[in-house]
Amino acid sequence: MKHLLSLKDLTRNEIIEILDTSSELKEDRKKGELRHHLRDKTLLLLFEKKSTRTRISFEVAMSEIGGNSIYLNPADTQLGRGETITDTSKVISRYVHAIAARVNDHQTLNSLAENSTIPVINALSDLEHPCQLLADLMTIREHKGDLKGLTLAWIGDGNNVCNSTILACSLTGIKTRIATPRGYEPNQQIVADGRMLGGDIKLTHNPTEAVKDADILYTDVWISMGDEKERDQRLKDFAPYQVNRELLEGASNDAIVLHCLPAHRGEEITDEIVDGPNSRVLDQAENRLHTEKALLLKLLK
Repeated sequence: MKHLLSLKDLTRNEIIEILDTSSELKEDRKKGELRHHLRDKTLLLLFEKKSTRTRISFEVAMSEIGGNSIYLNPADTQLGRGETITDTSKVISRYVHAIAARVNDHQTLNSLAENSTIPVINALSDLEHPCQLLADLMTIREHKGDLKGLTLAWIGDGNNVCNSTILACSLTGIKTRIATPRGYEPNQQIVADGRMLGGDIKLTHNPTEAVKDADILYTDVWISMGDEKERDQRLKDFAPYQVNRELLEGASNDAIVLHCLPAHRGEEITDEIVDGPNSRVLDQAENRLHTEKALLLKLLK
């Protein structure tokens, strides 16, 4: 049994194995062939935050590989009345076979895992979003082939998705160029961990410098869930970091553009780019389904 709280919980070979399985499952689905390997297995979705892609992809993934899923908002459980996460985790472990938790505080995941006898999956925390990056790696590989030696430019907030991007790229040999405003840099420990894993990571405050000859441009919203009170200041600070036609022209001619969605069009990315020929955002969203199937099979089969 193994948890996925961080991409550091996986080796490079395990990531490649998951991506290979994901590609096979994607082809099977196109042919109408579904593998019911997790028959009678149940996944609990314990979500403190709202979700579209994560919830749907996990529920459909479990259904298509023969299992079941249960969705719970903590406000509707005894957690909302003061039951500890420790007691909750111990009890849940006796009912279901895995937990996918979408939480405000990464420590909640750690507590779940420490007291769980079943796998716990990070479906998003304030520190990381590893499931998103598995789908992103799959998308990059589909359009760029071998991952090693590519260059990815992250433009915008050094948030949870940025943190996981650093680790994902470090584990697979993709060079990362992170451009953020001052004060919005990614987690320092994550950067250090990425470099310990062999990552080629450069931090800058200049988006033009970051995208120079990049193969992949990646951005995310400037105002994440929980940052709404900082909206005015963030809009001002991030204004020079919009992914638009001018910025894209500084990247490689065949660069692809990623965004984990939802997008705030006209803020971090323009309509022209998110809907344009370089965009792979819909492939990213679809690939959440296939990589989560592969992950669940690895943890539960």
